[in-house]
Order: sequence, then structure tokens, then C-alpha cells
Amino acid sequence: MQSILVHVYNDPGIESRLQIALDMARAYDAHLTFLQVVLRPVILPGDYSGIVAAQMMPVAQEQADELRRVIEARLEEEDVRWNWVQEADMTDDMLMSHAALNDLVLVGCAAPQQSSDAPSRLAGTLAIRGRSPVMVAPLHAKSFDPAKPALVAWNGSREASHALRASLSMLKHSSTVYLATVVGEEGPSREGLPAIDGAAYLSRHGISCEVVELPCHARHPAEVLLEAAMSREAGYIVLGAYGHARLFEMIFGGVTRRMLKDPPIPLVLAH
Repeated sequence: MQSILVHVYNDPGIESRLQIALDMARAYDAHLTFLQVVLRPVILPGDYSGIVAAQMMPVAQEQADELRRVIEARLEEEDVRWNWVQEADMTDDMLMSHAALNDLVLVGCAAPQQSSDAPSRLAGTLAIRGRSPVMVAPLHAKSFDPAKPALVAWNGSREASHALRASLSMLKHSSTVYLATVVGEEGPSREGLPAIDGAAYLSRHGISCEVVELPCHARHPAEVLLEAAMSREAGYIVLGAYGHARLFEMIFGGVTRRMLKDPPIPLVLAH
């Protein structure tokens, strides 16, 4: 992993993303690209000529420039390679565009202009429509240790397989890898690959793993996975992101959506 794209936005999770990005850059010897998208003001009802929106744009630009000055001054003191890109457009479009030449996209669990109580639609859009894995940072992470154990959620689906492959470079740094299947849930179809196939794939890449089955006991699979990750002191969870064609605005399947609401540790998503 040599290139990491970091979403810059002045939300409560910006410090968390900065800390995680710096720790990953040092551990993986990676280059950081900080992408700051200046959101265009929304045209309000009655502002048919767009005059109010036009007046708000310089304010938004000034706030963005101030945030950039603060973070750049801090980055100058850090021992990592980085660059800064500022764009004025739609956030998801710009992130997907720049993600094409990055190995990982780091975003927050609270998306711009969205309720903090809802799972990030931005993370879902990037994971499902993009081609790079997405790491969703918790709001209050203080650091990121790539050597900590990793828990990979496995249900035999193509999404789970893709997430496993996309996270290989990270898993190689983990002290322990758990390939975890929640049993007793509505699992994959009969055509789904068994966990032993995922373990064999990891083995061919020099990664040993422990295959574990987690009883559901009528609980939501997301709760089971989070509990398993925390009890094993995992540093992050790898998860397949699920899209629904008929209800794409929901972005996620049930497990992904539940885990994204307030993740205690980083989530690595791929579709």
C-alpha cells in the first residue's frame, strides 16, 4: 500500500482521520494525498437567481482555506510524504475520481451534509461504485496500529471475497487474522465459498489465519461481529459492502449499514 487518499472535511472526525492516516503512512511507508472538496452552497427555495448561494461561496472558501492552513502547518512537522488537493465540486465525484490512483480511501463515518445518526452514504457510494477499498474511521480514534489483529467478516459472497483480496497489503502487517463467519443468520447462497477457501487464498499469500464461527443466537450479525472484534482486540474489521439495485439509496445491506452507524474501530469496505 503506497498511496492513501484522505478526505478532508471539518467534521468531528477530522482529527481521527488525521491520526489514522499518519500512522498508516509511517507503517506502510505510504504517500498521503489530502483531498479537500469545497462544497458548493445549496440554492435555497426562493433564491431563483442564485444570489444567496453566490454570496455564500466566498465564505465556504475562506473556511476551507483556514482549515487547510491549520492542517498543513501540522503536516509540515510530520515525517511523512504528502500533498494537498483542493477541488470545488461534488464530494463523492471528486473522491471517486482521485481514488482511481490510490490504494485506499480514508473517510469518516459521518458524511458531509448528512445527519450524524445515519450511516455514511459517502462511504457506501465509494465502496460500491469505486474501485479502491474504503476505510471508514471512527469519530474518536487516537491512533492506528497495523500490527494489531484483523477480523475479516466472511459469508462466502463475491463481496466478501473482494474485500479479502483488497485488504491483502494490510493483512500482511497484522499479527493475527481471524476469518469470521456468523452462523445462524441468513447466510450466503449454496454457491457461496466456504471459509476454508478464503483461508487457502490467504495462505498462498503468506498469511495464516484462524477460521472462527460466531453463533448468532438471534442477535444481529453486526453486533456479533463487533463483539468478536473487540474481544480479540482487533485493530480493524474487513467487510464486504452490499448494494441493493432496487433500493440503491439505502446503499448498504443490513450488516454493513448497522456497523457503519458508530464503528468503535476502523472498517475496511470493498464491493
